[in-house]
This record gives sequence, structure tokens and C-alpha cells, in this order.
Amino acid sequence: MLDYKLLEALATVIECGGFERAGDALGLSQSAVSQRIKALEIRLGQPVLIRHPHLEPTPAGRRLLNHHQQVRLLERDLRAALPTLEAASPRLRIALNADSLATWWAEAVSAFCRDEGLLLDLVIEDQDVGLKRLRDGDVAACLCASDQPIAGARCVPLGTMVYHPYATPAYIARYFPEGPTEAAFRQAPAIVYGPHDQLQHRFLAQCGYHGAFPHHLCPSSEGFVRLAAGGIGYGMMPQLQVASLVAEGRLASLAPERSLAVPLYWHFWRHSGELLERLTRVLGDIELR
Repeated sequence: MLDYKLLEALATVIECGGFERAGDALGLSQSAVSQRIKALEIRLGQPVLIRHPHLEPTPAGRRLLNHHQQVRLLERDLRAALPTLEAASPRLRIALNADSLATWWAEAVSAFCRDEGLLLDLVIEDQDVGLKRLRDGDVAACLCASDQPIAGARCVPLGTMVYHPYATPAYIARYFPEGPTEAAFRQAPAIVYGPHDQLQHRFLAQCGYHGAFPHHLCPSSEGFVRLAAGGIGYGMMPQLQVASLVAEGRLASLAPERSLAVPLYWHFWRHSGELLERLTRVLGDIELR
């Protein structure tokens, strides 16, 4: 049988990104956490962590993390069925994209979290790469743009978020006086969320431009909008997030006829218990615009 204290140590090391922080979270010394990981590897007969150059689980470690995520959720259902067991607030670790968090996510799940006494541990990832977190066993569910389910998981479509290339009217007049031309794209500073963000590249390709372009990096959805509203650059933003700024005339699309529809899919492990099933039903009722 597995020793779940050892699995908890493994999961906490991955979630916290290191042995010292994992020790703080578990109330243990760094050495004690390291000893638990070593004991798990001895029992398994193979390593569960790759320590260099980056801390990440091995394939065996990912299998154990996936199992641990599902067991935690099933234990929550068992406590609900057997009230005499020690109760603890359920905690759900979810990967989702920053734009969803900045727009519709809170409204969609707030009542559910309150009614269930649920605590969320949110991991912010670009919508194109969040599925890796689920595959690695780091999260119990994820919201991303991929419609390809991984083995042992379900995939539920939620809808689409529509993006336009927004900037201030003054910025558009300065850099795009003749519209979205190749010369303008070579000169106008764009805003990109991060190295994995491909929305800007997809928009430029849609306009027939495939060359290099100057850009700011801003890994914050709210900061992204503030930079654009400050006139520092243009970028792909969801209509849902900037509707009020557009209505006020502070932002406008530099190519009104161009847009990108980004589908969102909810992925979660099968057989993870009723809590995730109920959350999935709640998310299935949202209407993205």
C-alpha cells in the first residue's frame, strides 16, 4: 500500500516549487521533506523527481501525482458521506488562463465555492499550455484551448472568448494611419502576455504578416489592459474584458474586421469524485461572449 504522507510530500514539493517551501507548508524541516521523497523513491524503486535543471516529476512521479489528486477529491466525498470522519475544507488545484480569471471565472464559481466550502488553489497558465499541468499531475483540472483529452480525463467545451487588437485612438492614429499594414506592424510596439502567448502571432498571420515585431511582455491580464489604455502598445484582448473602455472611447480596434475566437475547454480527471462533477455542471451553464 502507498504511504500517503509520502505522496503528500511529493505533491507539496511540486506545488510549492521547492523543498524548503514545501517544508514550511507541511510544518516540516527541509531535510524531513527530502527524506520522505527519498523513502518514496526507495519504495518505488525509481526516482519520482528530476531535480536539475528544473524541479519536475518523472513519468512515475506524474502517475503518483495524478493518483494523489484523485484520492484527495474522493476523500472529500467520503467525509461528506461519513460526517464522523475528521472534516477539512476541500481544496481544489486548477490551472486556468489569466483572461478567464480577469473576466467571467469569479462570477461563475463564487456561489459554488461558498456553498461547498471550497478553497481554490489557482495556477495561472496560458490557454495554449495549461493542459501540461494536468498531464503532469500538478492540478486536478484545467481550463485551456485544447480539445484533445488526455488518457484518464474528460474534456468539456465551455464556449469561446473573442479577441480584437485594441489600442488607444491616439496610438492607432500614430502607428496605423493607413490601417494594419506591413510597415506599421514592423514599427508599432505590441503587448504580448508571455513567451507562450501566440494570439498576437495569429493575428499578424491573419493579416498576412509573418515577420518580427517589437513587443512588450506583460504577464498580467489586468496590467495588459492598463498598458494598452496608457497608450504604450496594442494587443489582443477579449471583448468581455474591455467592453466598458471601448464604450468610453478609450480603446478601439485597429482592425475592426479582424478577430480571433479562442475556444475554451474544461479538462478534469475521471473518477475524481462528485465535487468536480458538480463544478463541471456549474461551468457548463456559463455563457461566454
